[in-house]
Amino acid sequence: MTGGVVPDARAHGAARWLAARGVREHSRVALDVPDVLPWFLGADLLGAAALVVEPSWTPRERAAVLADADPDLVVSGVTAPQGEPVEPAGSGGTFFYLATTSGSSGSPKVLVRTRDSWLRSFSALGPLPGPVLAPGPLSSSLFLFAALHGLWCGQPVTTLPRWDAEAAARAGAATVHLVPAMLSALLSALERRGGPGTLRTVVCGGAHLGDEVRARFARVLPDAELIEYYGSAEHSLIAIRRGDGGLRPVPGVDLQVRDGVLWVRSPLACSGQLRDGDLRPSGDWSTVGDLAGFDASGALVVRGRAGSVVSSGGRLVPAEEVEAVLRSAPGVDDVLVTGTPHPRFGELVTAIVEGRPRLRDLRAVARAGLAPAYRPHRWLVVEQLPRTPSGKPARALVADQLAGGTLPAEPLT
Repeated sequence: MTGGVVPDARAHGAARWLAARGVREHSRVALDVPDVLPWFLGADLLGAAALVVEPSWTPRERAAVLADADPDLVVSGVTAPQGEPVEPAGSGGTFFYLATTSGSSGSPKVLVRTRDSWLRSFSALGPLPGPVLAPGPLSSSLFLFAALHGLWCGQPVTTLPRWDAEAAARAGAATVHLVPAMLSALLSALERRGGPGTLRTVVCGGAHLGDEVRARFARVLPDAELIEYYGSAEHSLIAIRRGDGGLRPVPGVDLQVRDGVLWVRSPLACSGQLRDGDLRPSGDWSTVGDLAGFDASGALVVRGRAGSVVSSGGRLVPAEEVEAVLRSAPGVDDVLVTGTPHPRFGELVTAIVEGRPRLRDLRAVARAGLAPAYRPHRWLVVEQLPRTPSGKPARALVADQLAGGTLPAEPLT
């Protein structure tokens, strides 16, 4: 990317390989390769936009994504060669990335991003110490952002092919990017190892961390900085929290709450969505349907996606707020809250817990941190929650499996 990320010889070699096959400025390239970064940066050198194929997509999802992206070339099974420098093409307004949404609540969408939309996001986050760990596949925009931001900072970058808390704890990184669902597992791994290791900064994407997890972070990593941000694939960074000040909008980002739903106007936002190869531009204001408000200090309070709200006994229960509290319970690696049908209440608040918790501990945490209507009435335990490429629990898939009786879960007693 122009503006701070310096491509290496393999990126230049990838650019020459792509150019020999007709890729040029404004082309689209799909990357189905294990070593993403040199190909991604090589495409960007030419002014082309790259889509990173997610290996876990079903054949139907893959076909739908490629139909929407309509790439000029699909790169598969090729190692990026080294090559002589290539003169960069394009400008800050050049499309460089075809991001795909995580699919946590449905099928992936293909979004179009300019270089400037992420370069401004890098500046908003600021420089961070290295080495930087992106602890998951670069098909996830969260981890690709982590890797490119690390390179923008001039730091060495390490990646993991998939999330593994133990591997992340021993990776020797100074900075790690993750989501709240991962942070609890990482803190557990660090506790088992008996110390904070090398971590100096943890960047956590997602607004529902919870005060209990923040307090645990301070105990386990007393000398590390926790940087929280709220964002989306559509909008990039929206608000950032450092310390105790709450989430504050990124400079230049305007926010409105309309009927409880957050709307965003931002220079960091994507340029639009691709459908059957055609760009459908974004509007000036847009929303992903997150419920939000502002506290007395003016800080943004995000309550989660409207689609994750459980309607139980006439009350609307924001699942992500409940999850944030339950993650602090002993033995909990992660938790997903959803609704299961009930003839009287409509839905029962149901917690699906990953880890080895005791039911009495979970209920004690729920009594201490949640209003009665928010407390789960049904408790299930799984060995591992299904996840999206970004490491978030796959909410839509879990709901489908639970409804169909195929979720490998047992009642927690």
